[in-house]
Amino acid sequence: MSVDKDLVSVQQARDLVESAHRAQGVLARLDQSKIDRVCEAMAQAALREAARLGAMAVEETGYGVADDKREKNRFASEDVWNYFKSLRTVGVINESKDVLEIASPRGVVAGIIPSTNPTSTAIFKILISVKSRNAVVLSPHPSAARCINETARVMREAAVKEGLPAEAIACMTTATIEGTEALMKHKQTAVILATGGIGLVRAAYSSGKPAFGVGPGNVPVFVERTADVPVAVQNILTGKTFDNGTICASEQAVVADAPVAQQVRAEFEAQGGHFLSASEADQLAKIVSTAQRTLNPQIVGRSVEVIAKMAGLSVPPGTRCLMAEVGGVGRDYPLSMEKLSPILAFYVEDGLERGAARCFEILSYGGMGHTAGIHTRSRDVARAYGEQMPASRVVVNTPTTHGAIGFSTALPPSMTLGCGSWGGNVTSDNISPWHLMDIKRVAFETRPVASKRPARASQSQTASTPLPTRHAPAAATGAGSGNVSREEIAKIVDRFLGSRQSGAPAPQTSGAPLPVSTSTTFVQAEVDIEPHRVPSSSGVSPQPEAAPTAQASSEGVTNGGGTQSQSPSSAAPPPPPQQSNGKQTGAQPPSSSNGRKAVDFVCEDDVRRAIQKGEKIYTNARTIITPAARDMGEAAEVFAKA
Repeated sequence: MSVDKDLVSVQQARDLVESAHRAQGVLARLDQSKIDRVCEAMAQAALREAARLGAMAVEETGYGVADDKREKNRFASEDVWNYFKSLRTVGVINESKDVLEIASPRGVVAGIIPSTNPTSTAIFKILISVKSRNAVVLSPHPSAARCINETARVMREAAVKEGLPAEAIACMTTATIEGTEALMKHKQTAVILATGGIGLVRAAYSSGKPAFGVGPGNVPVFVERTADVPVAVQNILTGKTFDNGTICASEQAVVADAPVAQQVRAEFEAQGGHFLSASEADQLAKIVSTAQRTLNPQIVGRSVEVIAKMAGLSVPPGTRCLMAEVGGVGRDYPLSMEKLSPILAFYVEDGLERGAARCFEILSYGGMGHTAGIHTRSRDVARAYGEQMPASRVVVNTPTTHGAIGFSTALPPSMTLGCGSWGGNVTSDNISPWHLMDIKRVAFETRPVASKRPARASQSQTASTPLPTRHAPAAATGAGSGNVSREEIAKIVDRFLGSRQSGAPAPQTSGAPLPVSTSTTFVQAEVDIEPHRVPSSSGVSPQPEAAPTAQASSEGVTNGGGTQSQSPSSAAPPPPPQQSNGKQTGAQPPSSSNGRKAVDFVCEDDVRRAIQKGEKIYTNARTIITPAARDMGEAAEVFAKA
C-alpha cells in the first residue's frame, strides 16, 4: 500500500507544531536559572557528540569534511553558548531610571535546516530558540534528515533531564516541500528561521509569518596592493577549503590589485591553488552549472579530486583549490556564481575604485547583502572598501568563512547570517537569541509635554494647590480651605441651569449638598476651570497663576461671582438673572475695569447662540467654561476678555 509522503509530512508538521505550542506554555514560565541549566546541558551534549554527528552528516549527504563538520559542531555548541550564556532572556533584561526592557518569547520557531551545514545549524537553532524561551520544530533537508533528527534527539534528551518539556524540541522525520510549507504557515508558528536556497527563503517570507531568511553568499575578496600577500593567500585558501567550501560565507572570487597580481598568483600556486587553462576552465564550467545556469548540486561540498574527475581534468597531487581566470560576471560566466566547493574565480583590477567595482558586480550576481572580504594594511582603505560594498559583513585580513560567522572576528557567533534589504532579508545581523525575543519597554516620562488644555485650577485656588483629577473622587472642601470641589461646581451648575430653565432667580442652597440630576452629573464630569497662565521658562508644563482667594462661607462654597455665600438665616434674595451679550446667567457677573461684564458660566448652547447672533462672550479667570463650549468657542473666536 503506497503512502502519500506529502500528506504524511503535512500532518506531521501540524502535529509537531501543536505539541510544541502546548510545551511553549510551560517553557515561557521557566526562570532564567532554569533556562540556562537546560541550555548548558544541551550545549554539553552536542559538544560530546560533535565528532559523531559530523561524521553522520558527511556519510548521509556526501558534502564536506568530517573533521571540519566536527569543528563546526563544536563552534555551534561551545562558542555560541559561551558567547550568549550570560544574556538575560527572562523578565527585566535591562533597566535604567527611564526605561525598563522586559523580554517575552515569540512562541514556536520553525527552523529550516540545510544539507550543507545540517548538524551545526540544528545545534545553533535549537540553542538560541530555547535560550530565548521558544519551542522549536525543525524541518530538515530531505538529504540530511537522519543526522538532523539525531542532533535534535541528543539535545532533547539532555534538555528533558533538566526539566524541559520533550515536545519543546521537535524534528520532522518526513520532510517534503508541502510539509515544510505547512510548518511555516501553521497558525501556531510564531517565527521562521530559514536557511537554504533562495526559493526556500522566498517561501518563508511569503508565508505570512515573521521570518529571518538568509540568502546565498557569492563572496568576493579584494587583495589590495598594501596587503601581506602570503598571509592573504593563506587566509583565502583556509576559508575556501574549510569543509570543502560549504559555508555560504566562503570566498568565491579573488580580485587582485594589478601591482601585486603576479605575486598573488604565484603565492596561490605555492600554497596549493591550481590555475586552469582557458580550455580546462571551460570544461569545469560545464559541470559547475546546469542547463538552467544554476549551480549543479553534484559538485557542492565535494573534494578537488572528485570535481576534477567529474570535469575530466588532471590536477597535481596536493591541489587544494581549482582556480580559473574569468573574463566577466554573470550568466555567460558560470564560474562567477556561488560555487560552494573548492573552486575560485580570479580577476585582476587596477586600484581600489576598480577593484571595489568588480567586487560589487560579483556580489550583485547572487550574493547581495551577504559578505565581502579585503586584505590590506591600510585601515582607511578597508573603511573605503566597506563603504562601497552592498554586504552586511565586510571582513578584513581573515578568512571570510570564519570571519563572517564570528569565529575569527568580534561579530556575534552565528550559523545564520542575515543579508539585509540588499538580499531581501529582514535583518543584516548575525542571528542570535535577541532576534527570537519580543522586547517590551516600560518608559517613564522624562520631558513633560506642554498642553493647550492642561489641568486647571479654580478661581480660589493658588498655583501651588493641585486640583483633584476628574477620575478621582473630590473630597468635600471645608470652610476656609479656598478650594472648589467637584460637588461645589455641581451646585453652581445646578443653580445656573435651574434659573435658565425656569427664568427665575436661582434658589439658595442649604448646608446640605443638593441632589444632582443625571444631566448635572454629566456636566460635573466634564467641567473645566480656566485660570490665568504664566509662561514657563523651564520647558515643563506651565503652572497656574494664583487666583484671587474667595472668602469662605459656612458651606465653604463661593457663588459664581466669587462673593461670599450667605448662610440660610441671613440670605438675601438673589439678584435677577443678568443679560450680557445675549447671555443669561444665574448669578451677578463681576464687573471689569473696562465696563464689560464677564459671565460666570458658559456651556455649548451659549456658544451656539453667540455664534448665531454674531456676539462675543466676555470671560475672565473666574468664568467656568465646559470643554465642549471651549472647543467650539475658541474655534469660532467667540470669547473675549472682559
